[in-house]
Amino acid sequence: MRWENLTDESGHGRATDAALFGADAVTTRTFDMPEFRGITFHEVRARSVLNRVPGASRMPFEWTVNPYRGCTHACVYCFARKTHSYLDLDTGIGFDSQIVVKVNAPEVLRRQLASRRWQGDHVAMGTNVDCYQRAEGRYRLMPGIISALTDHANPFSILTKGTLILRDLDLLVRAAQVTDVGISVSVGFLDTELWRTVEPGTPAPERRLDVVRALAEHGIGCGVLMAPVIPFLSDHPDSLRDTVRAVAAAGATSVTPLVLHLRPGAREWFTAWLGQHHPHLVRRYERLYAEGAYAPTWYQRRITRQVHDLAREYGIGPTRAARARRIRPAGPASAPAGAEPVQLSLM
Repeated sequence: MRWENLTDESGHGRATDAALFGADAVTTRTFDMPEFRGITFHEVRARSVLNRVPGASRMPFEWTVNPYRGCTHACVYCFARKTHSYLDLDTGIGFDSQIVVKVNAPEVLRRQLASRRWQGDHVAMGTNVDCYQRAEGRYRLMPGIISALTDHANPFSILTKGTLILRDLDLLVRAAQVTDVGISVSVGFLDTELWRTVEPGTPAPERRLDVVRALAEHGIGCGVLMAPVIPFLSDHPDSLRDTVRAVAAAGATSVTPLVLHLRPGAREWFTAWLGQHHPHLVRRYERLYAEGAYAPTWYQRRITRQVHDLAREYGIGPTRAARARRIRPAGPASAPAGAEPVQLSLM
């Protein structure tokens, strides 16, 4: 594996700083337990965990923390698949089963937050791979990360499909008492058959909505990122209505639709899945995504308009992503010592 390439997650193929960790700092493990069968964990000791988002990113935040690379959620459309190729790992099965774990992430984050150069900017988590994926049940990195952010009263947000976030509910309540905490749960659709094949390692959509309810009951507002809306599979008006209705019933503070996009790495894996499960749609996808990774603007606007109309009907209304995550307006940029230079955008 090319561990030295972990200096730059943007895919430009060049190292811009000292390696985040060397090959001699990597320990590879497998665990003989049903929930981890077929999964290999590469434990690393990171030198930096704060990642700066590229200036050209569409994201409304500037800094992220990602304690894992690769994801056992195994979502066939995941944009982050491409990042595994920088390690000479497969972007298909390898992305789902070869998980990089930054085992010292909480300690490194605490040190970086204490730096005089750190300005207390908002930190977003779950923007590359899910920080509450299955591995978190064993490695328990998030409690230390949340505690470090809380102790520094540093605003943060979490995006997840994982119900494991409820394990840390008390920590989130404590954090919300001293700083801005934004939680978003990703629920793109309710179709059980579609979920089982396209997001096979995730909790069921209904269980994710239970997370929204639980957070609301404890005074933590939770938005829903309705993502992805999958063309020709989850975009029927009835499907959109069912999903928005369920999101509203769960007590979500907002719903923000995001149409599927297919970047290199994810595009090949999704196309193979589509050919196996819905071969009649392959040509339609080739036409819809002929211009690149994103669906045409007219299609995205149509879905957004439909979801926003439904949201108003059910009393939750649309919101901008920055508001949903309670992100403060961006201030002067100031890089902490040893911060990673760039980070890919959301989903």
